[in-house]
Amino acid sequence: MGVTGVKVAAAGASLPSPAHLSLPAHHLSIVVPMYNEVDNAAALIDAVRTALAAYPQPWELIVVDDGSRDATAAALRRHARATGAPVRVISLARNFRQTAAMQAGIDAAQGDVIVTMDGDLQNDPRDIPRLVQRLLAEDLDIVAGWRVQRQDGFWLRRLPSQLANRLIRRITGLPFHDLGCSLKAFRASVLREVRLYGEMHRFIPAWLSTVTSPARMAEEPVDHHPRLHGTSKYGLSRTLRVLVDLLAVTFFQRFAARPGHFFGVIGLAVLGAGLAMLAYLGGLKLLLGEDIGGRPLLSLGFFCCIGGLQFLTTGVLAELLIRIYYGARHGQPYVVRQDDGRDAPHA
Repeated sequence: MGVTGVKVAAAGASLPSPAHLSLPAHHLSIVVPMYNEVDNAAALIDAVRTALAAYPQPWELIVVDDGSRDATAAALRRHARATGAPVRVISLARNFRQTAAMQAGIDAAQGDVIVTMDGDLQNDPRDIPRLVQRLLAEDLDIVAGWRVQRQDGFWLRRLPSQLANRLIRRITGLPFHDLGCSLKAFRASVLREVRLYGEMHRFIPAWLSTVTSPARMAEEPVDHHPRLHGTSKYGLSRTLRVLVDLLAVTFFQRFAARPGHFFGVIGLAVLGAGLAMLAYLGGLKLLLGEDIGGRPLLSLGFFCCIGGLQFLTTGVLAELLIRIYYGARHGQPYVVRQDDGRDAPHA
């Protein structure tokens, strides 16, 4: 178990095959966003069908076509009809990017266990039963995949990913090795407590830490394959987006229910510094008769006082906004776990 409670399985650990899984009754939903992946459409459906052919519980595959400019959606629907697989295809009006497409799939999912994965077949669907088995057997809320042996280029993919993961681990306190891996299994009731925007799909464990304990998170080694068809949608440009999103994640992770503390501490520090400068200059003027009108310290102290007051005012406004936000969520700045009710008190 990691320093914050995230459980990491030993590399190479194996679990029973789907035919021999002993799982509680559940409905599995697999969410896959795709964009311009026409060459992988049929192969994806076949790979999921093969991996879950002996799965002992009902499942569905939800593929979200993120405004593809090729025939991805048509190829998915055609192959789903031909195979009779439990596949639903959702077509977005335009390219809203991966996070929005993933949220659309989560909203449409009917299962109480949700698995997300990429549509380029670099994730292996055969790992899905193993992730779900661990999620349910250990009563977890998320089991994230860890691509121990990545099959990507070092300079453009693996090195930036390693640096980003190291930075994210240090800032969020969640010792996941591979936050960029899309293959993850979730308890649907917990996943639906967060909404994904922007590029937030990379930080789902960090967002989930605002509604559940890191002790209910785990990481599991999974297989990773080289891309055989199509082109990657990722590049070095995502690095700056990751840094910007990391700031938002850190703020919400630590100050989502008390933004006034964040802005208030900064405001008091800046205001205190400004008052100290003005008090010092006031002492020089009143006690020693020195001319302070042309001193840069006077302007600095004045602007520090103004800036400190602005930070304090921003904190008050943020507190008002957060009260409105939680009011829309029935006035609760917390999340009650949805258990099976056996130990619940009588109403």
